[in-house]
Amino acid sequence: MWGLFYSAYRAYYALGGTVGMFGTPVSHQQWLLINAAAAVILLVAAVVPVAALPLWRHPYGRRGLQALCWVVAVGCVMHALINMIQRVLSLAGVLHIELPFWATIDRRTADLQDLLFNEPWFLVEGLLWGWLAVVSLGTGTARRRWLVSGGVAVAVLTVFGLLSATGVIGTFIVM
Repeated sequence: MWGLFYSAYRAYYALGGTVGMFGTPVSHQQWLLINAAAAVILLVAAVVPVAALPLWRHPYGRRGLQALCWVVAVGCVMHALINMIQRVLSLAGVLHIELPFWATIDRRTADLQDLLFNEPWFLVEGLLWGWLAVVSLGTGTARRRWLVSGGVAVAVLTVFGLLSATGVIGTFIVM
């Protein structure tokens, strides 16, 4: 259900909606295509957990779904954390985020929309996918291993993502 709301939001923009836009895209056609692709991806992400319910009964299906849940949970939570931190730093004037897709933009509104709407969606989506896997693992070592490995992956990837976003990694590579 959570994914359906975000898919509908992107579909609204893909169909030409403009309420809530914080600027003018360089290419309106590209804006429509990006939002159409996002709407489809988000719709698939919303349908997969329900469509995959029968696979949870089979040991190999369950393992595959737990791995998928790990990847999606880590990816979504890491994405949310990186972008939330970036947007807070941008609002504080510490970080300038390049947004070449936009011809004109209200940066404050873009930061707030991302911080208060888009990234919380990714955070909740990641936590829901994680919860789905953790519930299926029961109690014990497998659950702890899944949680620890996911937590470590989120932490490491978030640090690398932030270093990359601020140009620190690029500076070390050039040196």
